[in-house]
Amino acid sequence: MNRMIDYDNVLFNINISSGMPHPGALLVTEPFLRDEYFSHAVICLIEYAVGQTSMGIVMNHPTAYTLQGLVPGVTRTESIPVYNGGPLSCDRLYFVHSLGDIIPESQTIRPGLYIGGDLKAMLDYVNAGYPIEGYIRFFIGYSGWSREQLDEELRNNVWAVTDFTDTETLLTGDDDAYWHRYVKAMGGKFRGWLYHPKNPQAN
Repeated sequence: MNRMIDYDNVLFNINISSGMPHPGALLVTEPFLRDEYFSHAVICLIEYAVGQTSMGIVMNHPTAYTLQGLVPGVTRTESIPVYNGGPLSCDRLYFVHSLGDIIPESQTIRPGLYIGGDLKAMLDYVNAGYPIEGYIRFFIGYSGWSREQLDEELRNNVWAVTDFTDTETLLTGDDDAYWHRYVKAMGGKFRGWLYHPKNPQAN
């Protein structure tokens, strides 16, 4: 006997349980959210505690800016992309990396992943020609939530929560393909999300 597939549930269901948030977890936006900053976004949580304010960085939305255009003293010739980390403090530069003690004063997000640090050490690393993709990523702005706001959004299934195992992969790739990568990694129950383009007019 053939079992009928509930296509509505496969394609349109966002009420799917996922992981628990914590610093270093990834928030993967549900596919129907149409927002300038968060459509098909993957956010790395920087700060999180239940009922408190939270901070994260959108990892996969590139901008038209380059590091050379924003930071004096960058002598490297190849263009270094800058990403849109979110709608807050868009006049500030942030960088997420796996370089640890190579960048003194960096803050640990989770073991092997860091944010910020000494600007001169970052410039020395960049100008020395060391690898950028997969090791360090630059952002303007960040994403923030007031007290209990993120908890409410999680209860409303705005985000699915997942983890990553490979820091180099986290700091590689961008845009819609990046979002698809982590949706696929969350398993078969999220497969319906993959059929919704970032731009619905693309269908």
